[in-house]
Parts: sequence; C-alpha cells; structure tokens
Amino acid sequence: MRDVPWWGVVSSVATPVLLVGGWTVAASLQPRFDPVADTVSALAAQGAADRWVMTLTFVVVGGCYIVTALALRPARAAGRLILIAGVLAGMLVAANPERVGDAYPIGHIIAASAGLAGLVTWPAGAWRRGPAVPWGLRPAVAAAAVAVQFALVVWFAAELILGIGQVGLAERIAGVAQAIWPLAVVLSCRWSAAPAKSAAPALAQDKNAV
Repeated sequence: MRDVPWWGVVSSVATPVLLVGGWTVAASLQPRFDPVADTVSALAAQGAADRWVMTLTFVVVGGCYIVTALALRPARAAGRLILIAGVLAGMLVAANPERVGDAYPIGHIIAASAGLAGLVTWPAGAWRRGPAVPWGLRPAVAAAAVAVQFALVVWFAAELILGIGQVGLAERIAGVAQAIWPLAVVLSCRWSAAPAKSAAPALAQDKNAV
C-alpha cells in the first residue's frame, strides 16, 4: 500500500482551515449577515462587501482539494478523478456568482450541484479491498461517508426549497464534513503506512543476518 506524501497531509489539513477561515472573514466584512440563514455563496455574490475574499477562498480551497487528490495514492484512481472533477466544477461557482434579482442563476446552480456531487460520491470510487487497506478506504467506511454526506446535502437542498431558515447552517455543516473527510482518509493512510515503515529496518536486518 503506497503512502501519502507530506504535502498531501498539508493540503488536507489546510482545506477545512481555509474554508472555515475564509467564510468567517468574509462574513465579518458584511454590514448584515446571518450565518445560520444566509448561504456562503451570498458572500461572493455581486453586491456583497469585499466579495473577493470568498471568491479567493473558493479558488484556494479548490486547489487544496486537488493537491490532496493527487497525493492520495493509496486510493483508487476513479475516486481521485471524481474528487478532482467535482472540485473543478465547484470552483466554477466563483466564476458564476449569484446576481441581484436573479432567483435562479443557472450557471451557479449547475456548478454548485456538480461540485457537491463530486465531493459526496468520490469515496465510492476510492475504496479498496484487502487486509492492508487503511480504514478510510474500506468499502463499509466509504459507503458510510457517502451516506452521511448525502444526507447533509439533502438537508441543505430541503432548506433551499422549503425556506425553513437554516440554509446557511446546513450548507456550512455539509461543507465542513466534505472538507474533513479527505483529511480523515489521508490520516488513515499515514497511520496504516507507519507500522510498515517501522518494520522495514527489522526485515532488512533479518535478511542481512541470513
């Protein structure tokens, strides 16, 4: 089982930190903003104060996701490609911001939907079988990750459609879950590789003794 390089650990840690930090700073710059009732996209919408902060956050966080996907060598290529494709689609949200007076911005909706689809489903394409597979890439764990993230996205969609008043909260919880899962998988791969690394010198000594 291949290991995840150190730069993949850095990018996976940076993803949730930059995401939460970015929307927190962007929200603090608004004259009026309710993080429970207002969406993250509103922070990058036309007319928002210092909208470049959230736009830049979308781009930088997307770059971190891509670096993490490239570093996740123990995962199947299909899952890594799904993650990259979803992130690239999600980054188009920055290029298709919400506009004043447009209740249904088609470009924004398509980009956001494609991005969410990739971030939710990539574990289903990344799992592997075998006794040496890290726990984050095992089929049952991957299926659970998809199920939980899908449920959070359904909650977000229900808030958007029904207007219950917690759409911002639902979006943020879903976003954090999607950002944390690649980190969890990376850490599971590192932990699984650690015993093999520590055993390698002992095996080499045994061979030399023989």
